Amino acid sequence: MKKIFNGIMMQYFEWYLNCNKNLWNSIKKKSEELAKNGITGVWLPPAYKGLGGQNEVGYAAYDLYDLGEFDQKGTIATKYGTKEEYLDAIVALQQQGIEVYADVVLNHKMGADKLQTIKAVRCNWDNHNVEEGEEETVEVGTKFTFPGRNHKYSDFEWNWTHFNGIDYDFRKKEMALYKLKNKTWQIHVDKEKGNFDYLMGADLDFSNPEVVNECKSWGEWYLNLTNVNGFRFDAVKHIESDFIKDFIRTLRSKTGKELFSVGEYWSANSNDLIDYINRTDREISLFDVPLHYNFYHASHSNGEYDLSKLLDNTLMKICPDKCVTFVDNHDTQPGQSLESWVMDWFKEIAYSIILLRKEGYPCVFYGDYYGIEHDDKEPMANLKTLMLIRKDKAYGEQIDYFDDYDVVGFTRLGDEAHNKSGLAVVISDKRDGSKRMYVGENLSGKKFIDVLGHREEEIEIDNEGYGDFLVTGGSASVYVRKE
Repeated sequence: MKKIFNGIMMQYFEWYLNCNKNLWNSIKKKSEELAKNGITGVWLPPAYKGLGGQNEVGYAAYDLYDLGEFDQKGTIATKYGTKEEYLDAIVALQQQGIEVYADVVLNHKMGADKLQTIKAVRCNWDNHNVEEGEEETVEVGTKFTFPGRNHKYSDFEWNWTHFNGIDYDFRKKEMALYKLKNKTWQIHVDKEKGNFDYLMGADLDFSNPEVVNECKSWGEWYLNLTNVNGFRFDAVKHIESDFIKDFIRTLRSKTGKELFSVGEYWSANSNDLIDYINRTDREISLFDVPLHYNFYHASHSNGEYDLSKLLDNTLMKICPDKCVTFVDNHDTQPGQSLESWVMDWFKEIAYSIILLRKEGYPCVFYGDYYGIEHDDKEPMANLKTLMLIRKDKAYGEQIDYFDDYDVVGFTRLGDEAHNKSGLAVVISDKRDGSKRMYVGENLSGKKFIDVLGHREEEIEIDNEGYGDFLVTGGSASVYVRKE
C-alpha cells in the first residue's frame, strides 16, 4: 500500500516582510526544512513588477512579464529578488516534493506609462450601478507600453479599450470612480456595492476578447517558464467567473497539468462562495473566509462563543473538497485592509481544527510560523508540532463531538498505512473540562498523552474504546498514543 501523507500549504510571506530582495534565496535554503515539517505546497507572493518597484508587496500589478528582469519602476529586482532567483527557488522546492503556487493578479493594472484622454461617467462609490451626472472628459492612466521590457515576451500594449473603469482623473487631480466610455461592469461578480467588478487601479474588461487572449497567452508563457504547479487567484469576487473558469480550463488543456487553483473571494457568506464555485463549474477552490471569521469572533468573545457552532456555515462543512482553510493571512494581520486578527490565545485551537480534521486543504501563514517583526508577534507555539501530527497521525474515520457550548472535540481513528495513527482533539474557550470520545476498541488499555503539553495526565482507553480526554480552559489538547 502506497503511503500518502496529508498536505499542508504555506503562505510564504506577510505584508510587512523585510526581506531585502532576498525572499527567493531564503526559501530555497529552507526548502528541506519546510518539507520535513510537513509542508507540501507553498503559495509564493506575486513575482512580477508592481507599481511600488522594490517595495511592492505585489498586488499593485504593473508588468506581469517582468519577474525581476527589467529596469522598470526604479528597480530590476522585485521586493523578493530576481527572475533567476525565483526560478531557482521553484526548482529547489519541487525537488523537496513541495508544489509551488503562483499568486496571480488579473483584476487590475497600476502604474501606467502614459495618460489617455477619454470620456467617462462617474459612478457612486456605494452603489457602482448608479451613474452620477453626465459624461465628462477625463485624463486617465490606461496606456501600458512597458518601455523597460521593450516588447520582450509579448508586444501587447494596453490602452483604455482594455479597461472598463478607473479611480483617478489626472486632469482634475481628483479621486472618483469612473466608468469609461461605452463600457459596462461585468455581470457575474459579487453584488456588494450593487456590482463589485471595480476594486482598484485600471480595471480589466474581460468582455474584450483582446484582454482574454492576452491573459491566456501570459498564463501559458508563465507556466512554461516557471513550471509552477498551480495558482492562487487574487480578488476573484471582482472578476467575471466565466473568465476564471475558461482561464483555468485553457491552461490545464495546454499544459496537461492538474494546476491546483484557489481563489480569494472575500466574503463571510458561504452562499456567495458556493455560488462562485458552482459558476466556475467547480474548476476552482476558495479560501474558507467564513471559518476564519468564526475563529476571529470566537477569539474575541471572552469565552462566551458557542463552540458547538464553530464550524457552522463554513466551506469546511458545506463544500470540503473545494476548501482551503486558514487562520490568518497578509490581509487580516494587524494594520491591513481586512484586519481581523485571530487572537494569539486562540491560534492553537484554530490550527488544531484546520490541521487535524479531514476536510479541506490547510494553509499555514508565514506570520504564524516565523512571527511578524513589524507587530512584535512571536512564532506561534506548537504550530510545528501540529503540522507534524497532521503529517503522521491525522488519518482515518473522523468522529465529531461538537455538542457543548464550551468544550468540544473530535477524533480520528487512524488507518493501516500510517503506523500508530489516530488522535483525539479536545478544545475549550473558557473552562476546564473533559470529553468522552471514541478512538477504537482495538486500543483498549492503551494510553494517550497530550502532545501540546497542556495536560500531564495519561488517558487510558476503556474496554469500549472510549477515553475521557481532559482540556484546560482556553486551550486545545491533542492526544496521541503513547509511544
